[in-house]
Amino acid sequence: MPARFSFRRLAALASVVLLALGLQMGCATLDERQRGWIFQPSDRTWAGGLAAAEGMHDVWISFDSKIDDAGRPVTLHGLWLPQDDANAPVLLYLHGARYDVRGSAPRMRRMHELGFSVLGVDYRGFGRSSKGLPSEQMAAEDARAAWDWLAAQHPQARRFIFGHSLGGAIAVQLAADVRDEAGLIVEGSFTSIADVVSTFRWGWLPVSPFITQRFDSAARVAEVGSPLLVVHGSNDSLIPSKLGHTLYDKAREPKRFVLVEGGSHHNTNAVGQAQYRQAMAELFGFAGGAQ
Repeated sequence: MPARFSFRRLAALASVVLLALGLQMGCATLDERQRGWIFQPSDRTWAGGLAAAEGMHDVWISFDSKIDDAGRPVTLHGLWLPQDDANAPVLLYLHGARYDVRGSAPRMRRMHELGFSVLGVDYRGFGRSSKGLPSEQMAAEDARAAWDWLAAQHPQARRFIFGHSLGGAIAVQLAADVRDEAGLIVEGSFTSIADVVSTFRWGWLPVSPFITQRFDSAARVAEVGSPLLVVHGSNDSLIPSKLGHTLYDKAREPKRFVLVEGGSHHNTNAVGQAQYRQAMAELFGFAGGAQ
């Protein structure tokens, strides 16, 4: 994903104005503003994502939402990249903010190179999935629907959950809620939105009580019952590596923390491919793909 990604600037601005917004508008409007700032939902991607998505298979996942206009039909769009080996492990890829699932296609392909069949899915409000303003609760429901689809399609496969950035928080919640995952991988993620905001220039402002979309992974990660791999780039200027390490510290064994020297928020997956392979072999017992 291009380095011009503006999450830090948006969140810094949000930290300055949240207090004023909390005083000037109702809670519902404040919640909607935060959902827009945090997810930045879009049906667009970047040129590298478009190229990498070529040749992937479209997948459609339908279910009835229990939280968004209860009972309303929802359709999620995903991209599927299978292995030739029918016994290959399967990975659910949960992307972060701004771009649709195509924007994560390069990272999905790198996970495919490590031996996974990969399903990447768009939450509501992104890409070709059902319209709407996403929320923490809705994204969790969407991730669970995609996970259930994978379980139905590949019941005998070892199934893993992967989340990048904001997707890491969604992945932690999913892994805490299910019991059939073989492992969890989070890259460039964090402990909570409040903790992320506290790292910004105006992070000293007391905005935490106004944050409705909390994504409190630190409170959930100890509930994850499978091996956990936390990966972070040493040069991540959007999400400091200390937040990734704190998340790792709060998890239970077995677990690994991998700091990729020189890795940014966007290229850690590429720079750290060899470290990924070694950590997967140690933690999950396999290291597929070309060496």
